[in-house]
Amino acid sequence: MVLNGSEIVIEVLKEEGVDTVFGYPGGTILNIYDELYKHRDEIHHVLTSHEQGASHAADGYARSTGKVGVCMATSGPGATNLVTGIATAYMDSVPMVAITANVGISLLGKDTFQEVDIVGITMPITKHGFIVKNVNDIADTLRRAFRIARSGRPGPVVVDITKNATADTCEFTSAKSVAVDRKKFDHYTKEDLRKVADMINESERPFLYVGGGAVISGAEEEVRQLIKKIDAPACDSLLGKGVVDALDPHYTGMIGMHGTKASNKGVSGCDMLLTLGARFSDRVTGNVSTFASKANIIHIDIDDAEINKNIPTNAHLVGDMKDVLQDLLPLLKKRTHEEWMKTVEGYKKDFPLTYPEDRLTCQYLIERLDKLTDSKAIVSTDVGQHQMWTAQYYKFRSPRQFLTSGGLGTMGYGLGACIGAKVANSDRICVNIAGDGCFRMNMNELMTASRNRLPIIEIVIDNRVLGMVRQWQTLFYDKRYSNTILEDETDYCKAAEAMGCIAYRVENRDEVDDVIKKALESKDRPVLIDVVINEDDKVFPMVSPGGAIADAFDENDIKGQ
Repeated sequence: MVLNGSEIVIEVLKEEGVDTVFGYPGGTILNIYDELYKHRDEIHHVLTSHEQGASHAADGYARSTGKVGVCMATSGPGATNLVTGIATAYMDSVPMVAITANVGISLLGKDTFQEVDIVGITMPITKHGFIVKNVNDIADTLRRAFRIARSGRPGPVVVDITKNATADTCEFTSAKSVAVDRKKFDHYTKEDLRKVADMINESERPFLYVGGGAVISGAEEEVRQLIKKIDAPACDSLLGKGVVDALDPHYTGMIGMHGTKASNKGVSGCDMLLTLGARFSDRVTGNVSTFASKANIIHIDIDDAEINKNIPTNAHLVGDMKDVLQDLLPLLKKRTHEEWMKTVEGYKKDFPLTYPEDRLTCQYLIERLDKLTDSKAIVSTDVGQHQMWTAQYYKFRSPRQFLTSGGLGTMGYGLGACIGAKVANSDRICVNIAGDGCFRMNMNELMTASRNRLPIIEIVIDNRVLGMVRQWQTLFYDKRYSNTILEDETDYCKAAEAMGCIAYRVENRDEVDDVIKKALESKDRPVLIDVVINEDDKVFPMVSPGGAIADAFDENDIKGQ
């Protein structure tokens, strides 16, 4: 059948199972939006308040479901407004297809109004980028974009289509979406498996470090079987949360700069560290020369570029995590490590997470949120102190519950991601926790939530400062608070109400439960909770820049100096 380019875009989206796109229209992409209107009963379009919100919403949709998230924008500033969201997805391996439109082919390269080379701009932060100038290339290019986005180590792909291609016609033949062949990314032999199995079987002090790759591959059941079979304690990265049940007695919490002392000391004392789908970020390793220095390090990852990149390994397996563990588990002996588990349990008892209990704190609020949502909410965050407190105190019991910008550290990420998650999971409680410094970056997306009658909960941790930066200034810059005090008179509750939301302010501990319960009762309106806390509350434990993770310190250590 003969279709125009915009019709082909919609047909391929349907082939790929796309039911939702997030975006903002403009001149060059109008033809595609006209087709979206005609197919609004098949593909739901969520109009965000800003293109960056669309990219974060597509990201949250993808992280919470495992599907490819889709966002759209027009040329020029519309396209460039997607860049931060694309980079966020790239750093955290989130499958996304960003569709943009450009000026007509006869106008390319002439500094035409709203012309920009978005493929060139995003080249370093995408798995691939395409510019499509001919209608005959649209279908195959889009199909390829989806395959690239979801295959291997997932990531974002940009498809930029010139306006003439969206209007021209050609013969179109429908096709079925091609499933990803997971096995093609497995590059290990039986000998490789045996070597790794022997190292695990011979270990007396094993430890597991679980990263985001375990979430992406859907390997939570295999990871949990592995932990039980070899009787090993397990920690996670920020992006690996929920793979290990937070209530599992083997679980020691997050590792790294703001990880638990139990995790940091355990990894520092283990004789075998099995790393599952993680990239050894600097925020995890601290001083690389001291990281797990007593251990044989085994690294399992789908991306061979990560092997020996930051930390040298003693053995590795490159492949899809689920496949690798299914092949590895039968080779492992059933073990118990009573003495080692007692040692790690001692760390957990001797170095618990603590916070001031004489006043309202973010930690207390998150504990109550966890209790009142039965640890089942999808929780997104922005970046900073509130992000670390959420990772520490919310008990994530399954993967894809925690949506946060790990690699790029994007302030303003969480609200858009929460909207995307709620659109994809209408039956789930979806909460975004943001610092007041982060919230002001993309608070306009509350209008998106209100317009779409999405009962998300937006919690603003209101300490009137840029908390994490202030913490560093307090500890390492002799309290020189350069541009981190937010001295304006903004009333977040009034701002939220003006955007169609319900709003509450919490200033005391005894108000927390009642307000959270009221927020959870909202069925068709977003709710903002402004939580006023002390400006000098800090995230502990903490590892000094360049320090060893074994030397993580907390407030008691500072007082004892």
